[in-house]
Amino acid sequence: MRKQLFLALFIQLFAGMPAHADEAWFDAVKAKATPQQLYTFLYALPKGGDLHNHLSGAGRSEWWWDAALAQQARGYTYYTKVRIENCEPYGVDAFGRTPYLLLFRNVQESNYNRLNACEKSEYKRLQDLTPQEKTGWLNSIRLDRAYEGRDEFFGAHWQRLNDLEANPYVISEILYRNMAAFSAEGVAYLELINSVTGFLKPDGSLFSPDDVADIYRNRLASADARATGVEVRFQTFVLRFLPNAEEQLKQQYAFVDKHRDMFVGINFVGREDNAKGYPLRFLPTLRELRKHYPDINLAIHAGEVDEPNFHVRDSLLLGAKRIGHGVNLITDPQTMLLMRNNHTMVEINLISNLLLNYVSDFSQHPFPEYLRFGIPVALSTDDRGMWDSNLTDEYFVAVTQFNLSWQEIVQMGRNSLTYSFLDQATRQRLLRQYDQRVTRFEDQFKQNGWNALKDVHPVSYSFLCKHYKLCLQEKPVSHN
Repeated sequence: MRKQLFLALFIQLFAGMPAHADEAWFDAVKAKATPQQLYTFLYALPKGGDLHNHLSGAGRSEWWWDAALAQQARGYTYYTKVRIENCEPYGVDAFGRTPYLLLFRNVQESNYNRLNACEKSEYKRLQDLTPQEKTGWLNSIRLDRAYEGRDEFFGAHWQRLNDLEANPYVISEILYRNMAAFSAEGVAYLELINSVTGFLKPDGSLFSPDDVADIYRNRLASADARATGVEVRFQTFVLRFLPNAEEQLKQQYAFVDKHRDMFVGINFVGREDNAKGYPLRFLPTLRELRKHYPDINLAIHAGEVDEPNFHVRDSLLLGAKRIGHGVNLITDPQTMLLMRNNHTMVEINLISNLLLNYVSDFSQHPFPEYLRFGIPVALSTDDRGMWDSNLTDEYFVAVTQFNLSWQEIVQMGRNSLTYSFLDQATRQRLLRQYDQRVTRFEDQFKQNGWNALKDVHPVSYSFLCKHYKLCLQEKPVSHN
């Protein structure tokens, strides 16, 4: 008994001390490193997974351009709108309207041929754009102006992509480019939110969802994709505010159940300030579906609003195992307590929440409160292509804004694997590898200092350059 009491007292008094005592080296990094050195350190840092990543939002503009032109070999030709002639528009989009006054909206040739003569005069083939038009096209699908925000993102970006994101081969190339880029910054796992419906063949007919899944599966099995070393799984999604969203949910349930090797969950997406998509709308449908299908994981966008509501709490009632964003969770203390005690993770998207004006400054973000209150969190990129950012940017923001400890950084990386929807064997393998990679990285840096990173050449994009004046893709980082 005395031995047990002594052991308990020892654990209580000293269990946390080695981790805190060992923080001095990282405190020195934060205190003495230049911004470029710190970014290089975080770029080289072994990372776990990115659990909140919309694949069609993760494509950089340049990647879309390359992938679109490459599709001519498969019979696809793309046109983009370069002028407004006040034509009588043809057709409607999935939301019941055609965004006519929208430059750089992309259509494939089968849909271009359905336009009237006036509308055709507004479009040019991508390969025929002038250099100035190409620059405008590239900038049209990323938030590149200070005045652009939530409405531009939700109301223009996706509508411009249009037929480009309806080509499964284009999406497969966006998938590969992400795998390669994430691999370079030490990411082991991607859990990508992406559709399998509405994909078009060159003649305008539809691919079946099973055909789309096979195209993804074949791309993942290719030699260059496997060489990245990045594990990939998918979530399908339901656009929550559409009139047929319940029917979508039923179809996605059946699809995920059929393709559990590659599809690991379902997400609810779409603007939460559209009240037609409120979470409890789907409770009766989910309860009926759970009578007929083995457990299917749900990760739900909730709390991505800038006013109080109970969407996070109600999403937990739907069965959500992870919450995406959770910005306004801070206004619901009871649900915060529930999530801490039940270990329900929040997928944190710092850059997204700033650029879409859910916070006006990083200092307003509730992330550090969740982290230090005990709610599991992990950093993720959301729509990195449209922000022109990467996961290292998220870490850089978090470390510089919130003074993260080494222990917190490592724990978030573990969380991104622990709370993934991977099968248990794969999850445990990636966790073991993550621990080994982190230990090796820490040991090498302690032994060799900045020389340990002399061969690391970080790649960053316009977000870092604009917001932190670090344009590392333009000049090497000094390690002196």
